[in-house]
Amino acid sequence: MTEQFTFGGEVVWKPTPEHIEQANLTTFMRLHGIQGFDELMRRSTTDVAWFTDAVFKFLDIQFYEPYTNIVDLSNGIQFPKWCVDGKMNIVHNCVDKWVGVGTGLAPVQPDQKAVVFEGEEGITKTLTYEELYKEVNKAANALRSLALGKGDAIGIFMPMTPEIVIALLAIAKIGGIILPLFSGYGAGAIVSRMVDADAKALFATDGAFRRGKAVEMKSIADEAAEQIPTLKHMIVLKRTGQDVNMKPGRDHWWSLLTAPQPDSAPTEITSAEDPLMIIYTSGTTGRPKGALHTHCGFPVKAAQDMAFGTDVHGPSVAQVSDLRNNDVIYWMTDMGWMMGPWQVFGSLLLGATMFIYDGAPDFPSSSRLWELVEKHKINQLGVSPTLIRSLIPHGDEHFKKHDLSSLKCFASTGEPWNPDPWMWLFEKVGGERIPIINYSGGTEISGGIVMGNPLLPLKPCAFSAACPGIAADVVDENGKSVRNAVGELVIKAPWIGMTRGFWKDKQRYLDTYWSRWENVWVHGDFAAIDNDGLWYILGRADDTIKIAGKRLGPAEVESILVRHGDIVEAAAIGVPHDVKGSELILFAVTRPGVVRSDALRRQLHEMVVAEMGKPLAPKSILFVSDLPKTRNAKVMRRMIRAAYLGLELGDTSSLVNPQAVDEIKKVK
Repeated sequence: MTEQFTFGGEVVWKPTPEHIEQANLTTFMRLHGIQGFDELMRRSTTDVAWFTDAVFKFLDIQFYEPYTNIVDLSNGIQFPKWCVDGKMNIVHNCVDKWVGVGTGLAPVQPDQKAVVFEGEEGITKTLTYEELYKEVNKAANALRSLALGKGDAIGIFMPMTPEIVIALLAIAKIGGIILPLFSGYGAGAIVSRMVDADAKALFATDGAFRRGKAVEMKSIADEAAEQIPTLKHMIVLKRTGQDVNMKPGRDHWWSLLTAPQPDSAPTEITSAEDPLMIIYTSGTTGRPKGALHTHCGFPVKAAQDMAFGTDVHGPSVAQVSDLRNNDVIYWMTDMGWMMGPWQVFGSLLLGATMFIYDGAPDFPSSSRLWELVEKHKINQLGVSPTLIRSLIPHGDEHFKKHDLSSLKCFASTGEPWNPDPWMWLFEKVGGERIPIINYSGGTEISGGIVMGNPLLPLKPCAFSAACPGIAADVVDENGKSVRNAVGELVIKAPWIGMTRGFWKDKQRYLDTYWSRWENVWVHGDFAAIDNDGLWYILGRADDTIKIAGKRLGPAEVESILVRHGDIVEAAAIGVPHDVKGSELILFAVTRPGVVRSDALRRQLHEMVVAEMGKPLAPKSILFVSDLPKTRNAKVMRRMIRAAYLGLELGDTSSLVNPQAVDEIKKVK
């Protein structure tokens, strides 16, 4: 039975005529005689070939040899062939063409910034498109000097510095396969991914800065390297200046390897569907899934969403009359999370500027994030609900003392919002003028299934619509479309960014997404569409709790707890119950200095009962100092549940704070 949907609220933001007039979406629709967003969605999802071809032209994606067919579905919807017969390399479109390679005319100004970087310790660095072009060429030549080339998998285990962008692009330039690795991984997580991909080289670093301290990383890379039979080379960036061991013949300092190289290099001509990148995601078992992406797939979907959702402007889109400076986008991310490559490929394909930061966004004070916005004139800011919840207890002074007028939108992905933190960001920080562009999809999507945009109104925590080109729906247990009710999030047509399967594991890909209903991608999220057409993501299906027949999304009850002034964040799980099927256990993180008393526990219990009813009263409310989460701040409820019940944790390699799991094991 489908549960009645109760999340939602009133519209709090509407686009101004100026928003609509200047939007990339508006330009795109006018180019094709489309009168409104609903018409765009109908056309883009019923004629996928037309839409995809139109996006390629809108983004000025250039091919060495043109495709003869935009999509071939002869192998089924699960395995479409895109850009048939096309030859291209995405690095040409990200870097080469902006400096006039292949065209003779540079579309960007010589001083147009491609990358702006700041480190936690305060250093800054800027690369123009021309400087980035030269540095990528040097790195590509360095890789070729090590006999690395087309089809070779190369890992990246580095903090967010300009060199990580250069490394990623250099791998693609030589036709290699990028393996982005979370900078907080232990050796075992690196080994499992590198071995699976038969990786031949690894970009690494001596360390990184976190909260004023130099964190060592090279020894982790060394431990991993000894267990990767195919690994021949490690290129090491000197970031912190720590003493590290360098293995002769295998290890090469970045500066010594790249400095002597020429600053020009040919870009490998690859097929549009040649492998570009494998992004490994954690599963409920110990074995990660390698989502395979190609040159014409992931980057194009990233740029499309960045242009249409967050409305990033740059010379690649048709804004001939728009003489504003190109936008600066900053998404707080790690390169091992898909939003890292997403920001790199999206911003560069648009000819915009990416800002990257290596360090904690609230160090040395809670105003650091807003200081970055003011200093670097950031236009689009991607945050996490967890970060915002952690900033609220510090009051309003930390953002009020900074000029945030450059901001055009906030953005967020990775986990569901609670209404109170969403409204705090919207009302207090944004002054009710800046939309919060919610964004939800995944690594296998190359971006979003649903997303806000500059043309449609917003409600708290909501998504304006499905992304153009994504034939998304919410269905009941029989696969029938439902509205104003909780159901499964599905996609019913192929899209350019869809993963080309799991690396060396076709059946697992089919079992994960295509096994429930014929020719329907089942994403694994519970979602809802309200009567006004706005979308809500209510958490992973395997996080959903069912109590006495009532299906409960964790975010719904967690929102109640964080409404209390003493609670910073919360997590809800279901544990087995003989009669009700499951019963509710809540974990609450208190503000610093708050006494974790029985009286506070009773207050929270009463709040839940008052809103949800006695049948959904929690069995226990447990206080903890932190919740286990990934670097992108996604709360890992399945691990909370496993730790609480004493079950196998599965893959924990993506956790940034594994000590939180140990606390949960003891807190009962």
